[in-house]
Amino acid sequence: MAHILTGPSLEPRSGKARQLVVILHGFGADGNDLIDLGREWGAVLPDAAFVAPHAHEPCEHMPSGRQWFRLTDRNPHERWSGALSAGPVIDAFIDAELASRGLDDSNLALVGFSQGAMMALHVGLRRRARPAGVLAYSGLLIGPEHLPEAVAGRSADALPPIFLVHGSHDEVVPPDSLFISAAHIAAAGGSCQWHLSLGLAHGIDGAGLTQGAVWLARSFGLPYPAALAPGPAPRRGAVVS
Repeated sequence: MAHILTGPSLEPRSGKARQLVVILHGFGADGNDLIDLGREWGAVLPDAAFVAPHAHEPCEHMPSGRQWFRLTDRNPHERWSGALSAGPVIDAFIDAELASRGLDDSNLALVGFSQGAMMALHVGLRRRARPAGVLAYSGLLIGPEHLPEAVAGRSADALPPIFLVHGSHDEVVPPDSLFISAAHIAAAGGSCQWHLSLGLAHGIDGAGLTQGAVWLARSFGLPYPAALAPGPAPRRGAVVS
């Protein structure tokens, strides 16, 4: 039986969708948990529609929430098989959302948090056409040993730009996951930027939100957002490519 995802959405402030931002929630949450990111970023991306689908599986540990795949013992093999199962469901949702708005992958950005970030990276790096970018908060690259095979025969510019954001005190997904993921993406020929939020646990802070907004705008080929006043230079990682 095919899974059809549903969830909250926000239409663009301008009234005409020229970009689509798909936001994938974390384990035990649902689309309502992150759709407010679209409200935060709407002033910076007035032509973007935001959609935050509910995952296709009920969460075993949190009956009111959803999951992209089960998590029993954080086994990497379990994550990999779960990603393989959830990936086509997310791809089908993205294809339908793009088609309904007359857009293609060059107008698409994937954003995810925690388990949703894992799926955003998994799907974004394997789309048939290159998305504008993938923004992953507090996640990791699932099955890094499988990435070279997935991108074999594709040029480096066929892979989407990646922005990894993580808290330095994350006790759920260790912050080392950021650097390990970045290294594997770079080894596969991808381009990756990162930001480490000092003192932050498993979450998204103001700096991460602001830098994410700027990064999304630039990924869509837009100028530096006038809605954001220039501030101190952010503490962030170098480009890895």
